[in-house]
Amino acid sequence: MLQWQHQGIDHQAAWRSESGLPAPRRVVVADDTMPADTAYRLACEGTALLWQGDFHNARLLLDALKRRLDKPAGKSTAKARKQLRASSQQAAQTPAEAFHHYRMAQGQRARVLGSILIALQPDYSIALRRAPDWKVACTEAWGAPTADATVQVLTLRELLGVVGAHEWRKKGVAMPVLGKEARIYPHYGVFSPVRGEYVALVNEAPLPEGARERAFDIGTGTGVLAALLAKRGVKQVVATDMSPRALACAQDNIARLGLSERVQLQQVDLFPEGQAALIVCNPPWLPARAVTTLEHAVYDENSTMLRGFLNGLRAHLTPEGEGWLILSDLAEHLGLRSREELMGWIDAAGLYVVYRMDTEPTHGKAQDASDALHAARAAEMTSLWRLKAKVA
Repeated sequence: MLQWQHQGIDHQAAWRSESGLPAPRRVVVADDTMPADTAYRLACEGTALLWQGDFHNARLLLDALKRRLDKPAGKSTAKARKQLRASSQQAAQTPAEAFHHYRMAQGQRARVLGSILIALQPDYSIALRRAPDWKVACTEAWGAPTADATVQVLTLRELLGVVGAHEWRKKGVAMPVLGKEARIYPHYGVFSPVRGEYVALVNEAPLPEGARERAFDIGTGTGVLAALLAKRGVKQVVATDMSPRALACAQDNIARLGLSERVQLQQVDLFPEGQAALIVCNPPWLPARAVTTLEHAVYDENSTMLRGFLNGLRAHLTPEGEGWLILSDLAEHLGLRSREELMGWIDAAGLYVVYRMDTEPTHGKAQDASDALHAARAAEMTSLWRLKAKVA
């Protein structure tokens, strides 16, 4: 529960955090009279601001906090920037240290921007002036309100994320490899396949012998790769995921594409029972700890999913089958994992590389020289590793 005091009266409400963060310990009530500088100071000190003013002004305050984070205020701006650059250079002696410094900075930024809190009524309405009706977006993310629902509080930033996911779900992501007008519709908490280069690799790789009969898609997410395999002529695709949200999302997309009879969804950890001539996996690419739900699609702590896929692949492949591992080498450029480690894991799993297909990234950060990880992103390659089991 979130607890606070206002005008001498104690209050409490249910706390909601998608990333599992604890409720803030210090909470003050804020409204339109609070200056942005005061709000910024309180946020940096770890005090949360429960907003009770005009909703539009809460969004303006969030923008003001972003500006203060991006550009230190006051007369010492130049000095602050110089100190920031010096501390960054000192902390970023290696690519791995640069990455961890970047993650720490992003975490601090998230904490400050997550200081503005919004109360949702039991029916997901917002009892503030000029508040929008976002009940549909909240219902999509969390399900319909229950009969015993109470007032709950969450960060404005997380609420905006819910609405952003709702908009993505409405318009979808164009996916020409699935058809001229085909789109994939990501749900809240399911990573959107906006980086289409890895989808193109799966579309171009030659299918191994027997793959048209049965294939597995491990960690299906939105279901895009399972749908692509079915479109390429695979008669039965078994797609797995541990996330109920991902499975619901994949089911929706598979149905929209008219592929429900050819794609079977299972909630299992990695592999379904049996064998297949083709097993595809696109694990999270960076070996680091995920904080939010969406980050689980990007960060794979200790390379757990990657190593689990490699170690279990041989037992689930038919004799002539192939495993397709889709993986970026960004972790290598950041010093988080070496190519030697990856090759060692492949060899230890009783596998060998048949061929590797590479493609350069097309996302904007690869060309953004101001990005903190630009050097690594600019050198990044996304690869499809075609793996086969060694003959005993």
